[in-house]
Amino acid sequence: MITAMPRVAIALNDFDAGVETFRDQLGLPVVDISAGSVESLGAKLAMCVPEGGSNIELMSPANPDAPLSQSLSRFLERRGEGLFALMLEAPDPDEEAIGLAERGLNVLPLMPGASGRDVHPNSTHGVLIRVYPTNSFSGGTSPSESGLSGIMRVLIAVRDLGRARTAYQTGFGLPCDPEQHDESRGVQSFLCHPPAGGTIEFLTPADPARPFAADVASLLEHREGLYALTLHGPAVRASTALTRHGPAVRASELPTRPLGRATTAFGARIFVESPSDA
Repeated sequence: MITAMPRVAIALNDFDAGVETFRDQLGLPVVDISAGSVESLGAKLAMCVPEGGSNIELMSPANPDAPLSQSLSRFLERRGEGLFALMLEAPDPDEEAIGLAERGLNVLPLMPGASGRDVHPNSTHGVLIRVYPTNSFSGGTSPSESGLSGIMRVLIAVRDLGRARTAYQTGFGLPCDPEQHDESRGVQSFLCHPPAGGTIEFLTPADPARPFAADVASLLEHREGLYALTLHGPAVRASTALTRHGPAVRASELPTRPLGRATTAFGARIFVESPSDA
């Protein structure tokens, strides 16, 4: 049984710049665990651990001989920096992998040195999913200087909502809401609810004349997959965090809600909305 969605990973070329951006520009508490992760996994890792929702994990290749580093390098070469993988948890990932495969998901062989199991994006609508043991990161959370939360919602762009529901509701056993039409954004969508962590929203364009739907449609011209992260934050403090940006962080005018704000950091869309607008 899936117990949580603990984090979503962003693949970076420049690890130090990523840590600095998320810590100093976006004001998120960041735990740098690269000293141990380079030795054990061959990749540099850091965890953004603000209160609420799921964590943001920053990942960069470090050892070209390590499988995780190779996977990150292939992703960066093919797509550039951006949203890399969605992590789930289960009490026993190997046992969970058997059930996932029986329910039609393409579970990959155990990666050398890994503590979890990967599900191939070709069965999850373009999303690399890693299933780790429950409580796979025990570093705790801290309030953020900017007032931003952790990941409250992960947005996944898909071409067929019905097939996505089958993969995540039937395949992963996640409770999912009925489909909804969001006129303001111009999309059809539904939410899935991991037992802990943020929610997952699957969406497909319905009215491409809407800027949000048009942006989703532009991604779907190339592929399905992870589209954006949504964080919560007080409107004034969130605005300050997003406008205090350098070359790595770009503010945009693409709202998720009328009062929403958006930024792009290292290829990852990050929307910020007031909790009252959620």
